[in-house]
Amino acid sequence: MSAPSGWQRVCALDDIIEYSGVGALLDGVQVAVFRVAGAAYAIGNRDPASGANVLSRGIVGDLGGELVVASPIYKQHYSLVTGRCLEDAQLWVPVHLTRIADGAVWVKLQVQHRARPKQKLVVIGSGVAAMRTIEEVLARASHGFQITVFGAEMRGSYNRVLLSPLLAGEKKLEEIITHPPEWYRQQGIDLHEGDAVVAIDRVQRRVHSARGIEVPYDRLLIATGGLPVMLNVPGATLPGVLGFRDVADVDAMLVAARTHRRAVIIGGGLLGLEAGNGLARQGMDVTVVDVAEHVMNRQLDAHAAQLLRAELEGRGLKFVLPARTTAILGDERVTGVQLADGNVLAADLVVMAVGVKPNIELARAAGVRCDRGILVDDTLQTFDPAIYAVGECVQHRNATFGLVAPLLEQAQVCGQQLAGHGVARYPGSRLSTQLKISGVDVFSAGDYLGNERSEMLVLRDARRGIYKRLVVEDNRVRGAVLYGDTRDGRWYFDLINEQRDIRLLRDRLLFGEAECQSSP
Repeated sequence: MSAPSGWQRVCALDDIIEYSGVGALLDGVQVAVFRVAGAAYAIGNRDPASGANVLSRGIVGDLGGELVVASPIYKQHYSLVTGRCLEDAQLWVPVHLTRIADGAVWVKLQVQHRARPKQKLVVIGSGVAAMRTIEEVLARASHGFQITVFGAEMRGSYNRVLLSPLLAGEKKLEEIITHPPEWYRQQGIDLHEGDAVVAIDRVQRRVHSARGIEVPYDRLLIATGGLPVMLNVPGATLPGVLGFRDVADVDAMLVAARTHRRAVIIGGGLLGLEAGNGLARQGMDVTVVDVAEHVMNRQLDAHAAQLLRAELEGRGLKFVLPARTTAILGDERVTGVQLADGNVLAADLVVMAVGVKPNIELARAAGVRCDRGILVDDTLQTFDPAIYAVGECVQHRNATFGLVAPLLEQAQVCGQQLAGHGVARYPGSRLSTQLKISGVDVFSAGDYLGNERSEMLVLRDARRGIYKRLVVEDNRVRGAVLYGDTRDGRWYFDLINEQRDIRLLRDRLLFGEAECQSSP
């Protein structure tokens, strides 16, 4: 038969087993079609409790005289006739018209006029990953959610990337605030400042805060971030031993800088160098200690690291490399750092900047599946379909994250998924690194060391203090290290990500994008 206006053929009736269903995509709409006693029924395929398109796989039966399908995830029952949820009056699915003709099942999509209740989205954390996710949700489904945010700190939301300029005195606190409490009020978001979530009840779908507040959720976003790695050595808990993670740490360092003189930074990576530079700017005598032979050993080759060290030594920083810390000395407060070779560095302040680990204890206690981080798939969904996670707390494809770029990429995908625009996927990130010390230009991306199959393109300009190293393999850029001139860092990063063939640019590649585009 020819299709009547608005009707669409799904499949032959015999293709559907009695008391079971099939899924169909009609005009971009997910539909679940069921066969019961020779009749056909069609409802929306999306389970409103979990957000997953799974109702077509549910068990069909009679419950209290009403034909229903049971969600295969949370087991709520939805009427095949009215679409209502028998267990929760706030949940429902759309019902579409069906007919059987010429042995086939036909469906006509119905416009649903019933106002859909707002879903309750609870967000644990107010850092950059959480806020970027919320912004994505607001942009795509601003009226679809009632949002509640729990933040452990009292300042709204701020950009942790700018903690280093804050410590150095180059930024004021108000300049790094990204979402003040007024922003939350303007967006209609309930913000609980200084109130950390202490428990998640996944059965009742509720969170419990330190102040005794309980909030129900339909969707939960965990963005608890990371915790500073503190060395397990004697004296690590003495007053004057700090991490470098939040505004409170910066405040404590600034107080110490006003009353004490000597600081030891344990860790010669990005964070350690930025902390050391900031404390030196505050007038402290700073020594950096690391087990590696050169600074930023995970981002720079030896030559770039030596140039960076020389620049920082010119600014007053001292370095003891390689050196392993065995103890923090002191009674009532830290007085020194004991090294494995027996040397002791005098210290009134010790900053441990040896790494960040995912903050997963809350999720683990709730039974959310974790390894080193909270395990998520390419949609940033945990094994519990009502719970998503983003940021430094997650583990995706066996990787954990400490830089801001992948956090923003995760947040964009997660926000789209929460808003019901579930087409984007997070495949992982290629990373680039840029040091945040005023007047010091350092950039690193990709495989900066290479292997036996790699070729190295190197430019050294000692007079201008410029060093560039590009790792090339199969006529493609695999990695880059730039010192002194990082203007083309983003372009090299794009070449790495896109894996473009650079054979025609090869002899000009080190001179940057402008030279490559202007030359024939």
